Amino acid sequence: MSTATHSATLSQLDARTRLHTRIWSPSAHAHWLPRAAVAAVFFYHGMGKLADLAGFAGMMELPIFIAALVAIAEVGGGLALILGGALRRDWLTRLGGLAIAPVMLGAILMVHWGQWSFVATESHPMGGMEFQVVLLALAFWYGIAGNDKRA
Repeated sequence: MSTATHSATLSQLDARTRLHTRIWSPSAHAHWLPRAAVAAVFFYHGMGKLADLAGFAGMMELPIFIAALVAIAEVGGGLALILGGALRRDWLTRLGGLAIAPVMLGAILMVHWGQWSFVATESHPMGGMEFQVVLLALAFWYGIAGNDKRA
């Protein structure tokens, strides 16, 4: 076997090994755990807001236009996170994270500020900001890192 043929054979084996690792390695798919969780939370809550947009706007004392933007950002952001991962499009993942981040910042400042614990209290019937801070951090992370698994 010539050196060139041997080198090509090793290259083909290396490519097959990389493909096998990418498909079957659990660590290759671990990024779906936080991505799916964050996307599901925002898609679910955004759809609830869209279903009763006037009620959401009234409860939060927001103009209907802003309430619609919040709901669309949640639904669209959740979808963008999933599609960005499935289609391997960094820009979609980043768009999803950056759509969700201002929504979470608004939720923290308008509803949850002043109490850390997620447990509802008399002064904070919707609970504190502990969970929302985690969602905000994940949104920023997706907005900055995109699909980069090294981040």
